[in-house]
Amino acid sequence: MQVKVVDYRAADAAEQFTRSLHETGFGVLVNHPIQQALVEKIYADWLSFFNGQSKHDFAFSKEKQDGYFSTEISETAKGFTQKDIKEYFHVYPWGRIPEQLRADAMSYYEQANSLAAELLSWVERYTPPAISEHYREPLSQMIRDSQQTLLRVLRYPPLTGLEPAGSLRAAPHGDINLLTILPAANEPGLQVLGTDGQWFDVPCDFGTLIINIGDMLQEASQGYYPSTQHRVVNPTGEGAKRSRVSLPLFLHPRDEVVLSDRYTAHSYLEERLRELGVKS
Repeated sequence: MQVKVVDYRAADAAEQFTRSLHETGFGVLVNHPIQQALVEKIYADWLSFFNGQSKHDFAFSKEKQDGYFSTEISETAKGFTQKDIKEYFHVYPWGRIPEQLRADAMSYYEQANSLAAELLSWVERYTPPAISEHYREPLSQMIRDSQQTLLRVLRYPPLTGLEPAGSLRAAPHGDINLLTILPAANEPGLQVLGTDGQWFDVPCDFGTLIINIGDMLQEASQGYYPSTQHRVVNPTGEGAKRSRVSLPLFLHPRDEVVLSDRYTAHSYLEERLRELGVKS
């Protein structure tokens, strides 16, 4: 499968990007406005946080879903029995954030959220009328004043060799939200399932920004935009001794947004969180 790389600054970027989302479920942008220096600082600072003990002071809230999720309570991907080999922290503007990490995290949140909103407006502009007429409200309006857009700081720890058979850093899954924005991680491992049924590696060059469709946009578009299955495979050799850090932003609509006859954004999210085992 050929990865379509779109130059964010190109005159036809919006059209090319939206076509890629429709045909493959994801897009790759270069020359994007996300600041590399900020992301690399966040990677380093949060890796130190995950390596310390103060993370346990921020144990996640089942009700609000903010805070620190340990490897012991990590997600179990839908259809799988083994938990993913990862720990992570959920950052919301209204949620708990370690004070020494707050300023950079919120700066990145604002940058990534602004870009995600722009990309969603591209999708809105180039969605065929036969599809967009089924949206209950314009896509750009769905995210207005949303409190649910989530920045997740992920750390995949070094492998010990004692992991349960068949477990992965992240088992194959689709995201729940509308769009996900992901700068290249500090280590490789991310793979996307192509339309030909083959897994292929996503570039780990920082100049690339990966954007994929989530289940909510697939639901709202009646499948026109396919939610991408992706996974993070376990490294071998020296790579197994290193942590992998990544920084996805999950763009979410407001709770009351109607996605389809079957779901509101709230009911969809609640169902998926129960399936993942992080909400009862």
